[in-house]
Amino acid sequence: MSLYCWLALVALVPMTLSTEPGVKVRITAKGLEYGRQVGMAALQEKLKAIRIPDFSGKQRVSRIGKVRYSLTNLIIKSVGLPTSSVNLVAGTGVKMSITGAFISVRGNWRVKYLFIRDSGSFDLDVRDLSISATIAIGRDATGHPMVSGANCAANVGSARVKFHGGASWLYNLFSKYINRALRKAMEKQICPLVTKAISDMNPRLQTLNVLAKVDKHAEIEYSMVSPPTISTSAIDLNLKGEFYNIGNHKEPPFSPKAISLPPQVNKMVYISLSAFTANSAGFVYNRAGILSEDITDDMVNYLPSDSTPKQVSCCVFQIARRFPGLMMKLVVKTAKDPIASFEPNSMTVNATGTVTAYAIQPNGALTSLFVLNLETSVSARVFLTGMRLGGAVTLNNFFDKIYEFCFIVQLAKGYPLPALKNMNLLNTQLQILKDNILIGTDVHFTG
Repeated sequence: MSLYCWLALVALVPMTLSTEPGVKVRITAKGLEYGRQVGMAALQEKLKAIRIPDFSGKQRVSRIGKVRYSLTNLIIKSVGLPTSSVNLVAGTGVKMSITGAFISVRGNWRVKYLFIRDSGSFDLDVRDLSISATIAIGRDATGHPMVSGANCAANVGSARVKFHGGASWLYNLFSKYINRALRKAMEKQICPLVTKAISDMNPRLQTLNVLAKVDKHAEIEYSMVSPPTISTSAIDLNLKGEFYNIGNHKEPPFSPKAISLPPQVNKMVYISLSAFTANSAGFVYNRAGILSEDITDDMVNYLPSDSTPKQVSCCVFQIARRFPGLMMKLVVKTAKDPIASFEPNSMTVNATGTVTAYAIQPNGALTSLFVLNLETSVSARVFLTGMRLGGAVTLNNFFDKIYEFCFIVQLAKGYPLPALKNMNLLNTQLQILKDNILIGTDVHFTG
């Protein structure tokens, strides 16, 4: 990879190292509300799938004696969750509350009283069902976010049974006991189901691309470097976002600076990408020895005169006089890791390198002619394409036409942002701030 291709690359990438994050993701109250809508829809489907086990019992009825009953084939017909809310609990996670819920159940009943047996079917309407639970948010051993349910409570306000078949005097005999038994059975089933619905979110959280391949040389790590920071207004996820050589994770000799997010709340999610990652990319590609470019004579001739440094133009002229008819070759290499910096509305990459000129002899041998020390400054424009961050570069000096051909190939691909499976960005805004790029976006999940 040439020096100039890398300069394009660093215009695109997210960032981090150590326990300070290089990437910070903030989920706002608006994002939490979207999560509530998605979560309630999923929970409603799970409640429909409740399988209440058959149960039986006996009850002593005043002036009657002992009555035995059994309830079988209980099936959920419908579920409604009309009122729900989620609120952040600082330092813990999210508290979910559901009120005014209702569930309709159908089943069969059988009763035995003395020598009398009777049976039929029934419909049960559960009303004023309330559910509350805390969703604790943390991270697992692999750096993925994870959730778990705690402090769940469910209460059935009322249950009304409508019997079908059998003798009416038997309904009055045991209906209130059946109501109570069914309410208790429902309450026992709901919290385990809610806890399972919460834990069922973890497979989706496991799809976070904690290690995203960039190319054959590099990958970006997005694992969580610390537990999430949870306030009463937002959830902050601290991600590593550091570039590594594939199969050889070595830390660079610098660390990320602390990231502070501006108090913006209009979007569901904010992603802050620091300059650290771009610089970790420079470290990685420089270690791989691919920040170089061989420029041949025909490529130099392709350059317009106003883009070629005076030193190079002068030397090309002197080479042509000294070695008439010979082709020439320039080898461009970095002298040290390129450095990216962010200022409001501006991203710049500074690189120090050398240009070694050779004359190519008829037998293919290279004759070293001179070495130039160069400092190159690149201004970059960044943009989003789907779930990837892309960029376009304006060379402030030195070989912009050669660079143009190189970066078109590199930048067209873009580089992956931290994301979950089936996550799409909507209404995205991108800002370059002091020391970081800020992406504000709404999200939508498919599937």
